[in-house]
Amino acid sequence: MVTVQSWTGREARLLRSSMRMSIRDFAAHLGVSDRVISKWEAGGEDYTPRPDSQAVLDTALARSSDESRARFSEALGRPAVAAPNAAHIRVESHKFLPVFVGIEQARRLREGMNAAPAGRWLDSSWARANHPDGGTVCTLHVYACGVVVFHLVQLQTPQSLTELALWRYRSYASDLPWAGSVLRDLLNAGPGEQPDPEYVLSLYWVTSGPWTAGPEFDTALRLLSTPSVLVDRGTPGEPEALHSSVEESLLASGFDHPDIVSFGVRGVSTGYAGWSGVAYCAHSQERSLTIDELVGCELTVQALWCFSRQIQQLVEDGQDPSTHEDFGWRFLRAASSRLTSARAQETAQHVLMREAIMKTSGLAERLRAAQDALRDSVG
Repeated sequence: MVTVQSWTGREARLLRSSMRMSIRDFAAHLGVSDRVISKWEAGGEDYTPRPDSQAVLDTALARSSDESRARFSEALGRPAVAAPNAAHIRVESHKFLPVFVGIEQARRLREGMNAAPAGRWLDSSWARANHPDGGTVCTLHVYACGVVVFHLVQLQTPQSLTELALWRYRSYASDLPWAGSVLRDLLNAGPGEQPDPEYVLSLYWVTSGPWTAGPEFDTALRLLSTPSVLVDRGTPGEPEALHSSVEESLLASGFDHPDIVSFGVRGVSTGYAGWSGVAYCAHSQERSLTIDELVGCELTVQALWCFSRQIQQLVEDGQDPSTHEDFGWRFLRAASSRLTSARAQETAQHVLMREAIMKTSGLAERLRAAQDALRDSVG
């Protein structure tokens, strides 16, 4: 795969051109402003974007289609290279760590942040955060309703699905307290004043793997969305990997789970959603969902899941739930309608994805319960 050692404005312009995007579309794709892209390109070879922008451009190149990479390579004056060896597992891991901070704290955090790309109905702002792992790209999304979602992007090339599952659970143990520490620093909060995120939802964008097409490939992605079957989480200390024969047996005999929902389209994509994660592979880059569409859906779902969880927590603590009038039961009713009703501009794949994620997350039921609780508290 073609790579860029150090991005300048020239390479950024060539990447945008190879992806057939306007400045506005490319800016929205990267999550930056139009002015930033124009500044890069105007500077040409003499302008070097900041390190966090370098990482964003690396990710954009890695996500781009084979055709776009070939055009980019040709524009750079390099011979086109083959796609990654399909005998190796290559996965782009996306983690979502939501935490409720409250409407006032969210307002403070959003001051000076970047506005979310146009078209997103849930009001939010974003900023980059430095992760201890230099290869991790972390974006902090702060929603006006009082929720913060950490979005971590990490490229993984494990030797097996079991190795990836083990990394997943072990990294959760460090990512959760790290995110809590970042929030406390941003809010100038002392120990115990601001809770850590409670859970992590993973999304895997699979770009290559050694599995044969058909049932074995489907089984591999189902295992990615239900990784607990490959590790022993009951051992003292850290989780331990189960013997490699477990993975081999499951791939050979097939694995399914009643709570896993498929949202792939034959010949276009393979996708599965489960309680603990989502796995997706695009077989046809031009016709499948994009990673941005999957990420956008999960950000919305996890933010609303966390918000409704806060209301449930108040009820369970014996308190009358209350919130700002802008985020009362009518807000939740509107959110529920947007997430459960098909839109005219949506493709069948969008609808399948959204329905699968909604069903496996249990968000629809949570939103209804939160609406009822807020209505009762004002009635």
